[in-house]
Amino acid sequence: MLFDSPVYLVFLSLIVLVYWRCGWKSQNLLLLFASYFFYGWWNWHFLALMLISTVVDFKFANVIAATPNQRLRKTLLIASLVMNFGFLGFFKYSNFFIESFAGAMSAIGFTHLSPVFLKIILPPGISFYTFQEVAYIVDVYHRKQEPARSLVDYALFISLFPHLIAGPIQRPSHLLPQVQQPRAFDARNFFGGIMLILSGLFRKCVIADNCAALANTAFGGQLGHNVFSLLIGVYAFGWQIYGDFAGYSDMARGSAQLLGFHFMVNFRQPYLAGSLQDFWRRWHISLSTWLRDYLYIPLGGNRKGSGRTYVNLLLTMILGGLWHGANWTFIVWGGLHGVWLSVERFFNSTILGNRGEANFGWLGRIVTLSIVGLSWVFFRATSLHEASILLGGITSFQWRPDYAGAFSYLAVVSTLALLLDWRLEITGEEYVFESRHPALPLAAALTMCAVIVVFGAMETSAFIYFQF
Repeated sequence: MLFDSPVYLVFLSLIVLVYWRCGWKSQNLLLLFASYFFYGWWNWHFLALMLISTVVDFKFANVIAATPNQRLRKTLLIASLVMNFGFLGFFKYSNFFIESFAGAMSAIGFTHLSPVFLKIILPPGISFYTFQEVAYIVDVYHRKQEPARSLVDYALFISLFPHLIAGPIQRPSHLLPQVQQPRAFDARNFFGGIMLILSGLFRKCVIADNCAALANTAFGGQLGHNVFSLLIGVYAFGWQIYGDFAGYSDMARGSAQLLGFHFMVNFRQPYLAGSLQDFWRRWHISLSTWLRDYLYIPLGGNRKGSGRTYVNLLLTMILGGLWHGANWTFIVWGGLHGVWLSVERFFNSTILGNRGEANFGWLGRIVTLSIVGLSWVFFRATSLHEASILLGGITSFQWRPDYAGAFSYLAVVSTLALLLDWRLEITGEEYVFESRHPALPLAAALTMCAVIVVFGAMETSAFIYFQF
């Protein structure tokens, strides 16, 4: 049930119509049933997996909060983490580690080994709801969060369908209180939810899906292997993944807003970032803040000297890359970001003496966008070998006539998308004309509908982050 499909719009409309005619507790039960139905639509076999982790974490959290026995509290915390990361590790990384082990053994002479790969289907959304469960149990352990007293409330916090498959990753302190108290209908927020859904559909159907065709052509080798095809592939995929995931996040937030919930903002014009540090404050914010709070800071953060800080940054970004998928390309992608974040931190501490971050204006934006773009090669490539072939063309300058059309299209897309983001940046709005007279956002909504119908891609592509 894709967010950009008619069946989802029908599903959402029916739920919203019934939802606002129910009392608070009935609303929660309705949403819990709808969320499990939504998840089961993808693959009902994995409902049991989510239910097991939900019930276990609910019980463990209440015992951890109630008992003064520190040893028992820590034991239950570790057991919960082992369970959650165990499920994630088995389903997501089993074949990756088997293949990597076999490759390592072959490299040192054990060529007779024949690895047995498991036919494992990745449960939808497991990376996202696992991180929510981990955040919840850790916050309860550290007494930053009161445990949920109702299993229905906690199960809804984990499974609420707008964020279930691909986030944004919701913090317990932000979403759980919204689940636990009545929600009032607000016409302005409801209209804002519709605008966010339309904005997301525009980013997905008009920008991402059209750029996907160009990116697939470039990464598939049909455009050759040279600096021009590399640039086309990099920028086409850059706008594809941004439009795809930011569009999904807008639709998730908009869907939640129709139901009276507020989700955290997941993107804040990331391609206007002036540094890589700034980029990660704007890109996939729910993941970057999770990695900061539950990995980087527990590792020591910047509290144990500069050398340890660089190691923590690198390790955090490598693990963040591995979270995205079981492939060495994601590890390299995360490692590149970790190295450059360390370089920026070293520069700021050495040159500025920790008095802030260097600001190079548009030059900084261009350099940052170039670094992010080149790193997308490893994110998009299916293997390190494929990535090396693509990057190997950087020394070839053989021009082809069909490149002109591709660059012209990318120039138009880039200009429109950057102008849209620039307006949102300077106004602080979440959608175009949010703070203006209602006639203006209404006109924008009608315009987006027309543009989606006319310029939306004929062939849609699955949301990229659904595979994670």
